[in-house]
Amino acid sequence: MRRRELLLFGSVLLASAILAALAALSLRQWEASAQRHIRDQARDMATMAVEKIEMAVLKAEEEALARLQTAQRDRATLPQRMDAWKTETPMFEEVYLFDRGGVQRYPPSTAGPSPLDALRAEIPPPIWGRGGRRHVALGDRVALVAVLPGEPPLDSLLAVLVRSEPALRRDVLEKTLAGLEGQSVLAVLDRDNRAVYVPRPLDRTEHVLTVDFGETLPSWRLALYEPAGLSPRDAVRRQAWLFAAAFGLLLAVITLGLGATYRLVRRESEMIRLKSDFVANVSHDLKTPLALIRMFGETLEMNRVPDEATRREYYGVITRESERLSRLIDNVLDFSRIEEGRRRYVLAAGSIEPVIFEVMEAFRHPLTQLGFKVSVEVEPDLPEVDLDAEAMQQAVANLVDNAIKYSDARRHLTVTARRADDAVAVAVADEGIGIPPREQERIFDKFYRVGHSDTQGRRGSGVGLALVKHIVDAHGGRVGVESRVGEGSRFTIILPAAGSAPSVGAR
Repeated sequence: MRRRELLLFGSVLLASAILAALAALSLRQWEASAQRHIRDQARDMATMAVEKIEMAVLKAEEEALARLQTAQRDRATLPQRMDAWKTETPMFEEVYLFDRGGVQRYPPSTAGPSPLDALRAEIPPPIWGRGGRRHVALGDRVALVAVLPGEPPLDSLLAVLVRSEPALRRDVLEKTLAGLEGQSVLAVLDRDNRAVYVPRPLDRTEHVLTVDFGETLPSWRLALYEPAGLSPRDAVRRQAWLFAAAFGLLLAVITLGLGATYRLVRRESEMIRLKSDFVANVSHDLKTPLALIRMFGETLEMNRVPDEATRREYYGVITRESERLSRLIDNVLDFSRIEEGRRRYVLAAGSIEPVIFEVMEAFRHPLTQLGFKVSVEVEPDLPEVDLDAEAMQQAVANLVDNAIKYSDARRHLTVTARRADDAVAVAVADEGIGIPPREQERIFDKFYRVGHSDTQGRRGSGVGLALVKHIVDAHGGRVGVESRVGEGSRFTIILPAAGSAPSVGAR
């Protein structure tokens, strides 16, 4: 039975462990998938912002080149028209115009180096024929190079436009990124990760990703930041931890439930075994006195007794075994009433002394026959206690019966009654086999018998001490034991003085 129980609960625990492992794996996969999805969304947002910025730059350049095309048509007033164009187009802080021969037409040439020298390697000669435009890096800045077609007899000019970073921040970045941020922060950085444009401080944010601009802004990058602790990634982590905690709690509840169920099943199995032992022990205890009564009764009936003394001895055995049988039946019936909640005690103020002496008188013959040395000590003037005399006699009788049952060679029984503050202490002591310390807490449990080799061969039902505890508890008292293996045991019942214990009804 125990193997089957262990196999069943082991299978459930193994299934729970596999479920936990699969759940943990699924949770990690879900978290990774959610993180990828959030990162893809963030990348899409940053890419869209990059495209909008590049489109805004290209549009501004298109408009600037259109106005520049108009301005260069009148070469006689070219310097004045270019000055006006620069005023109207703050997007570019520098502008240069060159003819096909490389002569600088605007601004007037100086003795210093020409920007065309730095651009010659980047500008292929065919650009004059096919026109068009391109962006070229000039150090940390970007120059727009475009061919402005001239109407005959005017030649085409090559325009080199260098952007103004403050104007680019003001007219493009601020206007384009203003409606895209939300709680996120979109910052434009240069190739050295220095901030070109930051709408608000980044000290309480976390970097998510960076997207490079195209050839329009080749030296810049767009970085996406999320507020610390409030980013979607943090929300996913919190949700994952929440799921993990909930699942862990569920597993803990399952484990505790399995443990409690296992303990309950074990306890029920143990109770079934104890009840089976109880039935076997009671049957044995009933059979022994009945066999003796029958044997001595048949002997007397067939008149096989040689003399009157022997006849009286046989009558005494029959009486003693009948009393023993009555005590056993009373114990079983009282235990049944207690289990069903029908046992009642009627308490009245009285002395404990008559109870003790009536019990000792009932056991006088078996104690004499078994060679016990008996000592009874009752202090004079003991206070009265609230008691049910019949029930208390049963409790003391069970203690005396246990002392007789578990005594070996040293057959010495001591029964004492003394004052203990506002209570009366009744003790039954023997010099028998004793009780191991680990067993002393359980001997008052129903059906429990000490698992000691010296006790297993002795008669007993396992309900005697449970009845003693129930009776004493019903009287508002307590019962305890002091014992050493091989030296004997002392059971002590402490009953409160009359009037100090609560009245007890049905128990």
